[in-house]
Amino acid sequence: MTRGGAAPQDLSRRAVLATAAATLAGAGGCVKRTRNVMARDPPEQVTLRILTVPVDANPYPSRIARELASHLQACGVDASVEPMEPEALYRRVLLEHDFDVYVGQFPRSEWRDPDTLYALCHSMFGGEPGWQNPFGYTSMGLDDDLETQRTSSGRERRRAVTDLQAHLAEDQPFTPLAVPDALGTTRTDRFGGWHGNPMQPVVLLGLDRVGDTDTLSVVTTDGRVTGNRNPIAAEFRARGTIIDLLYDPLAREVDGVTKPWSAADWRLDGGDGQPVAEVTLRPDLRWHDGESLTAADVAFTYEFLADTSLGNADSPIPASRYRGRISLVDEVAVADERTVRIAFGDASPVVAMRALTVPILPQHVWRDRTEPATIAGVETNRTMTEALAWNNPRPVGSGPLAFDRGVPGESLRLSRFDDHFLRGDPEGLPDRLVGGPEYGELRLSVAGSDDAAVELVAAGGADATVSPLGAAVVPRIGRESALSLVSDPSRAFYHVGYNTRTAPLSNTRFRRIVARLLDRATLVDDVFDGYARPAASPLAGTPWYEADAFPDEMGLGSSFVRPDGTLDTASSKAAFVEAGYRYDDGRLLVE
Repeated sequence: MTRGGAAPQDLSRRAVLATAAATLAGAGGCVKRTRNVMARDPPEQVTLRILTVPVDANPYPSRIARELASHLQACGVDASVEPMEPEALYRRVLLEHDFDVYVGQFPRSEWRDPDTLYALCHSMFGGEPGWQNPFGYTSMGLDDDLETQRTSSGRERRRAVTDLQAHLAEDQPFTPLAVPDALGTTRTDRFGGWHGNPMQPVVLLGLDRVGDTDTLSVVTTDGRVTGNRNPIAAEFRARGTIIDLLYDPLAREVDGVTKPWSAADWRLDGGDGQPVAEVTLRPDLRWHDGESLTAADVAFTYEFLADTSLGNADSPIPASRYRGRISLVDEVAVADERTVRIAFGDASPVVAMRALTVPILPQHVWRDRTEPATIAGVETNRTMTEALAWNNPRPVGSGPLAFDRGVPGESLRLSRFDDHFLRGDPEGLPDRLVGGPEYGELRLSVAGSDDAAVELVAAGGADATVSPLGAAVVPRIGRESALSLVSDPSRAFYHVGYNTRTAPLSNTRFRRIVARLLDRATLVDDVFDGYARPAASPLAGTPWYEADAFPDEMGLGSSFVRPDGTLDTASSKAAFVEAGYRYDDGRLLVE
């Protein structure tokens, strides 16, 4: 398959047509001859490039990609694996849409709510850069289900969510594979009170100091935040542990419940399906540079995330990372210095509240970054503003920790922001967070591998890991009496994504066959060493999951892989033939 969208045979036909047009102009035309030339255009072998990250960045997607490539090759497809650094992969897939197939993990997100699928799959987002519909998938039926779940509640919403899961299973714009356990390790000799996984910001904020150290040290294998601290940069933000300590939202999930955070409270008027929230900020909020945080900053944030050009471009350039949540908002009005009124579009109140979880941005820092992005004085892309391309080297947020210093690829240091509301006596939050954090400094170091990260914690050089560990290091953690294994279900599921804009991946039947070349239970055992759960839906592991909604041939037991892990090549090849493809000397051909 060629880059840029057209399959090889499409390109050659265009060349033939161009030559034929010149011939017709010079010789009066010969339709029969033109048809004969076109008839000699030969079929070509199906070629697929599978993008993923290197093994040292994350072993799981690399092993899945190799397994998929091997099974595709057994079916006569010219398949290969192209590993690349995470930011390069995200750039190719999310921003440039220049891919055939990729294997990866969705960023940690609020997958407990089905509305997360709105931006991921709705047809209206298919041409935009970012995590919203990177597949270019179009389905009017699914769009209807997504709109219904967004605007309804109760049984009607559940029926819509069941239907949309069935649609996704039927069409396979992407293939969910497994929900991994989020593995980490901690030690408790300097800090206690690990109420959950250390990758969760609220866990780090609620620790109890046991020793006399005033520094919490953590380690990660993902060093992108040491060089890029832009909270809205899609290709640099796989998870938000550190960014969420620097930037506060109006509301944040605490112990599984969305609670007021920078907001003191809110009053929600359900209205006629277009709710309005009156949000009151906590008193005396400040940015890290000492400026006051007011309702004007909140209003600016929603306007800016919806269009980072602030009207200076021919069409809006949204911050793709928060596109789904921002699409819920129609208008934000400032009532007074501490009060904003947020008018939502067609949405139920429970869905509308998702929009309160975006990070608040300081107007005085971001309002001048609306111009097209430039590198060395050269304009790069009219769909990319400075705001989206900026590294944000010295971030100014309002979070409980403030940026101090950083060395790209090596380390980051944050200091406690004593003007933060947590240092007072905030209402509505658990006691463990009140007055926190108890440490004055957080130091993040970057390790080159999971083994190196665990070794650093074991040696006392760090108190916890804050990026997911692979299952291979679990025995190492178990051998260390000073270490505790932390494991909880992740919301960031692994998947295979398809570029449905290009043939043959534009063919639903082709994608369905490719999806069945992997067996989820086998992957959980062989790739994840059992530290994952098979997933046939992005909502697996949530109360919204409906296993009975899937077509029989697309459920968890529908693979062409036999129980012993080998591929039933005869059945998979027969499926390709039944779908309209043919073989020549063992090669799967595309007409």
